[in-house]
Amino acid sequence: MSPDVTEGCRLPVLRKNQENVDEWSLAEILSVKEIPGSKLYYVHYIDFNKRLDEWVAQDRLDTKTLQLPKKESGSSLTNGLLDSGTTSPEGEASSGLQSNSQNAIDHSTDQNIITPDKISESSCSAPQASTTVSTLLLPGAAEVKDAPLKQIPKSAIAPKVNGHDEDDHHPTLPSNGGQHQTVPSKRGRKRKAICVMPEEESQDSSDGILPAPNTTGSMAPDQRQNDIVTRIKNISCIELGRHRLKPWYFSPYPKELTDLPVLYLCEFCLKYVKSLTCLGRHLTKCPLRHPPGNEIYRKGTVSFFEIDGRKNTVYAQNLCLLAKCFLDHKTLYFDTDPFLFYVMTEYDSKGFHIVGYFSKEKESAEDYNVACILTLPPYQRRGYGKLLIEFSYELSKMEGKTGTPEKPLSDLGLLSYRSYWSQTIVEMLLNLLSDYGEWPHITIQEISEMTSIKKEDIISTLQYLNLISYYKGQNVLILTEDIVQRHERAMQKQHLRIDPCCLNFTPKDWSKRGRW
Repeated sequence: MSPDVTEGCRLPVLRKNQENVDEWSLAEILSVKEIPGSKLYYVHYIDFNKRLDEWVAQDRLDTKTLQLPKKESGSSLTNGLLDSGTTSPEGEASSGLQSNSQNAIDHSTDQNIITPDKISESSCSAPQASTTVSTLLLPGAAEVKDAPLKQIPKSAIAPKVNGHDEDDHHPTLPSNGGQHQTVPSKRGRKRKAICVMPEEESQDSSDGILPAPNTTGSMAPDQRQNDIVTRIKNISCIELGRHRLKPWYFSPYPKELTDLPVLYLCEFCLKYVKSLTCLGRHLTKCPLRHPPGNEIYRKGTVSFFEIDGRKNTVYAQNLCLLAKCFLDHKTLYFDTDPFLFYVMTEYDSKGFHIVGYFSKEKESAEDYNVACILTLPPYQRRGYGKLLIEFSYELSKMEGKTGTPEKPLSDLGLLSYRSYWSQTIVEMLLNLLSDYGEWPHITIQEISEMTSIKKEDIISTLQYLNLISYYKGQNVLILTEDIVQRHERAMQKQHLRIDPCCLNFTPKDWSKRGRW
């Protein structure tokens, strides 16, 4: 007689891997539901992202190695609800840890989206000086000696993330255990150096420790984060225009719509309906063929619309509900008034079709220029995510500010931002070389002002690329031929770029409440 499989049990489950090959992966049973003649089990694959969670039939379970949930000594009160008093195996070892957070771009909403789960901290390896260095000696070297690079705490500038690094060729790589291994630099490689002068105020806090993640607005903790209901995907499929999307995460659409095989959305106003007939009837009445708000950018077929969450509340809320299907690291709120939404679209003869969006607070005390950012799955891996990031920094440049995305970043969000930061900084340094004919003397503050990237993100990126070295009393940036070649290859593949000349944007002073 086979053992009874209940919620909280762990056992191997048959799944397809990335090579579409069957393999057995350890999974936890989150929910069980009965269907005529059988049962379905909702499983979470251990050490995999929640987007892979799914309903499986009993024939995909290996009950021979079933691990029953452990009984706790007593029940505990969580979020006002009494727990069942059971935990999954290794519950004690994993106490205090939460599931991986995820953002698609990227990725990541403002009022929307989930509580960040606890994220493991990825450490950056210390840069190594090469044997051959061409450096520009400058007056003021003694000033640099007073603040060597080794005094900058790595924990203060290393991003926190679950997931793997973007490129296997980068100097630091995470192992399976989450720790980073240092890849030594090749001896004899010629490296180019730029002298970098540290600033007194190069970090916001005097002790070198970055402020804690924001706990207000879109980063406020979700009171239902431990609710098993929100851990289970409730929408099977979404039809948006000519695309059918399979959601990754839970989204609080009305309960009566969650049992439908397909949820239909108007691709222009994002209104949700229960049937194709209702959608057709709606389309005959819907006046929109583009997102509401002002079109502030157009080049070719790509356009950006600025949408005020206060003036277009219904559209903003519908956008948040859709985004929550693919984002699992912030809390979803329906108070959209404090946020602006920038929706990227592709134009054709039928109208402007949504590709992705990002949102930002009208007033951010932490200088966040992005609260949430998302590229819809049909448009991912086509350069749109990086285009959204580039557009957010172009807005920051026009506002005369430096910006940074809300922390912590999801795994996909970190990959996209790290790639953008790396390409932007390397491109700027190479342009300075062509302008001056020699490696210039530049500070982190000057790099920040030229790119609108915050100093902490610049330092983190430079250390991730292993560019910073301490040489003869000076901090220098060392560009290897490998980094330059990798940058050139990446730029050849990047066909979509923001043209500042096509941007029609006027910054507003949101501190004057009358303009809301």
